[in-house]
Amino acid sequence: MSEKERGVSMEISNKDKEQNNLDAFIKTSNNRFRVRVCGIIIKDNCVLMVKNNVDDYYYSVGGAIHIGETIEDACLREVLEETGHPYQIDRLLFVHENFFKQEDILWHEIAFYFLMKYDANDAFITSYGAFGAKEEKVWLSIDEFFKYKAFPQFFATELKDLPKNIKIITTYE
Repeated sequence: MSEKERGVSMEISNKDKEQNNLDAFIKTSNNRFRVRVCGIIIKDNCVLMVKNNVDDYYYSVGGAIHIGETIEDACLREVLEETGHPYQIDRLLFVHENFFKQEDILWHEIAFYFLMKYDANDAFITSYGAFGAKEEKVWLSIDEFFKYKAFPQFFATELKDLPKNIKIITTYE
């Protein structure tokens, strides 16, 4: 029986999407689960990363998908929100399943990393993270990525020779 025959509609209107900007995020007392999208922007053998004025590490450009939003739309939105520039997607490079602990909280994160088409834009806006920290964009050398406290850590090896096909990576950090 088809979805139409069961009376189920999988089509989501733009109005529904606008009203449902809830992040794909589940929180319990000691566990967190989220779905993220990230843009990989490369220029002159450097990758664009984000550093905020609170944390002591760098992280990829991106953020949570909204419920009802496609991963491609979420990536375009997040990259625009953080850079101020409408980069376009080249292709999906990585699906990353990451398990890590932060302040005795177990996190389970699934992230989709898209290679973006670089178009010589370096005029980035000031953005603010989910908890209000001021963010700046920083180009980190791919060859020296391992020297930085930066996440995801697999960038240190995987960005040196981009995969031809989508690569699934699972880490326990």
